[in-house]
Amino acid sequence: MGQKVNPIGLRLGINRTWESRWYANTGEYAQLLHEDIKIRDMLRKRLKNASVSKIVIERPHKKCTVTVYTARPGVVIGKKGADIEVLRRALQQIVKGEVFLNLVEVRKPEIDAMLVAESIAQQLERRVAFRRAMKRSLQTAMRMGAKGCKVICGGRLGGAEIARVEQYQEGSVPLHTLRADIDYGTAEASTAMGIIGIKVWIYKGEILEHDPMASERRLQESGEQRARQGSGNRAA
Repeated sequence: MGQKVNPIGLRLGINRTWESRWYANTGEYAQLLHEDIKIRDMLRKRLKNASVSKIVIERPHKKCTVTVYTARPGVVIGKKGADIEVLRRALQQIVKGEVFLNLVEVRKPEIDAMLVAESIAQQLERRVAFRRAMKRSLQTAMRMGAKGCKVICGGRLGGAEIARVEQYQEGSVPLHTLRADIDYGTAEASTAMGIIGIKVWIYKGEILEHDPMASERRLQESGEQRARQGSGNRAA
């Protein structure tokens, strides 16, 4: 079971929470769901080079708050905040109520599964050898503090006639342990030989408390701690 199911979906309500957080009245669910899909598709397309990890959508009363987790917030904001205002206006055309757009910086993109998968996909599209790209990502993730990492690539690897799947792993990735904080991401590389699929699992340690927001809180605390360390170094 743990080997097949999406590890984030398996842990929802335990140490992970949903990326769409809202309740719908009778007859509104389909409309709000389609709005969420359009919002994510539009942001992923426009922010292709901004290293977007995930997009969280919350809907308080007659409002919509979109939070974008990105490793390059400067690319999203643009000069003097011009680009982010264009994005907000584009979101306003999709959503009926008032829209708020927030940015959260991903401090360690090397151990964010979605960003690692997209990085490998970009390397494969630039014709980097797939084994080199996979092993380099594994080593970088372990060096940045991951407890374990697994990468799977499938397709016509190296331009082979017959498609196959290759897998590399370092450390432990306990997919059956529900208290394990496991990040999961997928990406596709469009090469001349066809599509190559990439899956990445990153194990960041255990979360002992039963808290669906624990994973996000840990991410935010690591960012605040790094910011405090940076200000301390400048003062010294």
